[in-house]
Amino acid sequence: MWMTDRDLEGWTIVFDLDGTLVDSAPDLTGTLNRLLVEEGLPPVPMEAASTLIGSGARALLVHGFEAAGASIERAQSDELFERFLVDYTAHIADGSQPFEGVVETLERLSERGAILVVATNKRSDLSELLLEKLGLTRHFAAIVGPDRVSARKPAGAHLKEAVVKGGGDPERAIMVGDAAPDAEAARDAGMPCILTTFGYTPVPVETLGGDVLIDAFEDVEEAIDGVLSDFYVMRALKF
Repeated sequence: MWMTDRDLEGWTIVFDLDGTLVDSAPDLTGTLNRLLVEEGLPPVPMEAASTLIGSGARALLVHGFEAAGASIERAQSDELFERFLVDYTAHIADGSQPFEGVVETLERLSERGAILVVATNKRSDLSELLLEKLGLTRHFAAIVGPDRVSARKPAGAHLKEAVVKGGGDPERAIMVGDAAPDAEAARDAGMPCILTTFGYTPVPVETLGGDVLIDAFEDVEEAIDGVLSDFYVMRALKF
């Protein structure tokens, strides 16, 4: 049974954003497809585009143009990237929504004393705008995109620095994500990793090496409890 007496005091839970907290594929795909059409290219189907999300806007453009059979060089242009940002900013929360159970779970984790932070490869200002429009900003001690750290995911430094910015201890932190950059960053940082099976990954999530897989966001709290149970057992065995 879950406890509510601040038994998570001193622990930080680090969340990825796209595909973990928020189903943002509709608006990211919408912007990508509008640019593809403007470039005279076919749009990418939603089910295909959702697997292209996770490494940031520039990577999404490259993957999208590749999928459309277009020039990667064009996809890498600064002009196209700026057009992407302008369009996405204008439509950032048209169709994006928190996954079911996100708000309730974040509230319970906070009640139990956990520090909550976001570590995402989405630029910080865009992350803050999206979370603000969805009413989620209040839950997080820090929202940390790649522009606010020394190295972006899959580098473990992204997670460690996000935890510190939130006032936590990287030695007492757990990562919750959905794709390879999250799993690899957690491994690099020495953090346990919980992965969603409903997120955005081009490869089977089962192959990414997460410590726990969850099928719904409502399962995050139970997964955290399981990870911490293992942590305290291992610590007890050392003494």
